[in-house]
Amino acid sequence: MKRWHLFAFGLGIYLLALVVTAPATWADAMLQNVSGGRLQLADARGSLWSGSAQLLIRDAAGRIGVATPLAWRLRPATLLRARLAYAVDLGAPSRSFPVTLSWSRIELAHVDIVLPAVTLGYVAPKLASLELSGEVHLQIQDLVIGRHSLRGDATLQWLHAGSALSPVSPLGNYQLRLVGAGDGGRVTLTTLKGPLQLRGQGSWAEGGAPAFAVNATVPAEYRQRLEPFLRLIAVKQVDGSFAMQLQ
Repeated sequence: MKRWHLFAFGLGIYLLALVVTAPATWADAMLQNVSGGRLQLADARGSLWSGSAQLLIRDAAGRIGVATPLAWRLRPATLLRARLAYAVDLGAPSRSFPVTLSWSRIELAHVDIVLPAVTLGYVAPKLASLELSGEVHLQIQDLVIGRHSLRGDATLQWLHAGSALSPVSPLGNYQLRLVGAGDGGRVTLTTLKGPLQLRGQGSWAEGGAPAFAVNATVPAEYRQRLEPFLRLIAVKQVDGSFAMQLQ
């Protein structure tokens, strides 16, 4: 057997032994590193090979917004590439999906999960005070998340959208499409149905703050009821629509 074959075999055995015995808290350390502290695995149990925890999603101020059970099982074949690839189960009714971790990035594929709408307030802090309701349905085909980059695409649907401050409920169903291209990307918001019509465009570039502009229009029969609510978060325009900037 050639020397490099022996080296690769020995390295694989070493990594296998390391993962079998390493505590699950190592996964928490890697996740916090690549997410800048926005994602955390609390009460982590088991090992890097197989374990469980509570996935915590935090806002920019470090407050916990969402906690959901998470379990993982390692796919050993990826160890020789110095990466940890897992089959992950996140809450219910989601299906198992692959997640690959390294010290510099997270790779996700075939994700189909449902989260409470309050999650949106932790992505866009300006929305946090609105006490949002409904369900957020997140679908990801392929997405690579680094500390300063994002590549791939994802679709987020906010279904039965509502707010504790709005006299109309539900406000509608909405879809957000995100496309990342490494050093930048774009976001598009469309309305699927509902009395509150939203459309928006946004983009970001490496080293700059993301910018996202949303325009809201309301049919005449809902205008009197919804205008006070919209004035809390947006500016009325000459044409009667409302504009909002999310950064």
